[in-house]
Amino acid sequence: MRCDGVKPACAQCVRAKKGDACEYDDGKGKTRTQIMREHIARLEMRIRELENPEQSAPSMTLFDPHALSPYYSESSSSSSYDSPGKLSYSTSASPTPFPLGEQDHHHSMISPLTVSTPEIDPAAWESLSFANLASVPAVGSFNGMEAPPLDHILLEIFIPHRHQCGLDIHVGRLRDSLGLSPEEQHHPVLMNAIYLWACYLSRSGSLGQYEQLYLSRTLAALSDAMQYMSKALDLIRACCMLSVYYLSNGRLLEGSYYSAAACTLAVQCRLHQISPEGRSMNLDGWDASFELPPPKDNVERGERISTFWQVFNLDRCWSVVLRRPATLPESDHPMASITTPWPQRIADYENEDLDFGSGSPTIRGFFVQQGQSNSLSGFSTAALRVKASALYEGANRLSSSWSPRESCPALSSRPQASILIPLCHRTGSLASGSFSENFGAFEHSIMRFITTLLPLHQIGGAIPEDKYALIVIHSLAHASMIRLHAPFMRDDGVSREKAIRAARSLIHVTKLISDADFEFLDPVIGPCWASAAKVLESELNRLQSSWPDPLNTMEVRGDLEALLYVMTKLGAKFPLIAYHCAKVQSCLDGE
Repeated sequence: MRCDGVKPACAQCVRAKKGDACEYDDGKGKTRTQIMREHIARLEMRIRELENPEQSAPSMTLFDPHALSPYYSESSSSSSYDSPGKLSYSTSASPTPFPLGEQDHHHSMISPLTVSTPEIDPAAWESLSFANLASVPAVGSFNGMEAPPLDHILLEIFIPHRHQCGLDIHVGRLRDSLGLSPEEQHHPVLMNAIYLWACYLSRSGSLGQYEQLYLSRTLAALSDAMQYMSKALDLIRACCMLSVYYLSNGRLLEGSYYSAAACTLAVQCRLHQISPEGRSMNLDGWDASFELPPPKDNVERGERISTFWQVFNLDRCWSVVLRRPATLPESDHPMASITTPWPQRIADYENEDLDFGSGSPTIRGFFVQQGQSNSLSGFSTAALRVKASALYEGANRLSSSWSPRESCPALSSRPQASILIPLCHRTGSLASGSFSENFGAFEHSIMRFITTLLPLHQIGGAIPEDKYALIVIHSLAHASMIRLHAPFMRDDGVSREKAIRAARSLIHVTKLISDADFEFLDPVIGPCWASAAKVLESELNRLQSSWPDPLNTMEVRGDLEALLYVMTKLGAKFPLIAYHCAKVQSCLDGE
């Protein structure tokens, strides 16, 4: 039968219950498909204009470089950001201590590895206050570089990558905050850190040229953020993001500095002791000057919990890479015990599907239970990430505490639950048991923890953000076993075999990573791969120097080449990993 041409759906489609899908070209107007295709074409054209501004004529003017707008637009009572439905942007900036004079519009790429941060005039901050930012002019340039008003675009670029730098935040509220009053918005220190990461992740495109501009804005806003207790959470998050930014760029001293700052601020705000009611525990009640205001709802409470564990993951994982003790304390002292509940998904907090915890020690309880947990929230992906971080740092601390006077770790006795308790102390003594007993108990905890994880063959079916997290969790777990055994590889055959087995398990995890996944991996996975590469390099040297004839090295070389491939892919984004790639390549080349 022919189409009867009835609008909005023909009779045949209505009878087939497919009225919503009915469309035809009657010559009088455009079909929905045609309209959608034209809309997609316009969006693609706009993306090309933004990525190649010098090669295309823009379809609309977004920015007048000769007329700097204030940080908060006077045309809107909310802020410089219009509602999401309006795509009229004003200049993005944090309050600046830099004088605004004539700007030269220089747009060349500036590398964060070569450009130093400008000096900040402390006196300029005295006239600034977060409450009256509307009167503060915007940062117009950095070393002569101007930034077009792309705040909304940068935010949307960042959101899918937020977990790469450990940030877990309510995305809807983050977007909505752009339209709130200055006092209710997130502090510029966090927003500019977000824009910095968006530019960093877009380094190969035209947006990457603004990376140094947003870095300078983030650093400039740090001092102002420290004046407001209500903005402490934004400050801590920004310090974490700055730390991972610097560390992944190979700027280790700066990364260590901001990691330590985040830890200090988190403890000062008592985020490590968030009570079941959502308040930080105040033991004496004498001084509430560092008390955060009560959370407005469960989402805000959940964000505080997630922020603390963001700091914990940063501290525990990267302190191993930096070869220094962890900064966050954890002991049985009332002021140093971590009692904050395990993290959950932000959606769980929003849906009030909550595990309030019992107020008992969280990390210490995990170690006492030898890698297990009695809490339902202890099996969330976020909680598993925390446990993997704790095991990674604990294994490194235990193995590095070994003295030649101790007994051989391979002769460990049956694990005992009580032995792991001293490992929770930041300056923990192993006096409660011999090194071998502690070693065996910790190894048992790692193995039991691995059994609680989603099997590798099922990870491909997880949602993308869980897949990326589980790849990192599995990698940290196997890297923990490497850190535990690697110091004893040369003299102990059992430790050598276990370290090699863990390295190959880590390589097996890399088989799950598609080319698209590299865009979303946490950079901490790079040092995990590097530790596996070091184990295999040691084994390669042993095989090549065996007497009287060198042994077959083909399998080990194949393993190293598999690691080199994934390290090279991720090293294209993170310079720190590229440094480790060069070392692996040199080993394979026999240098």
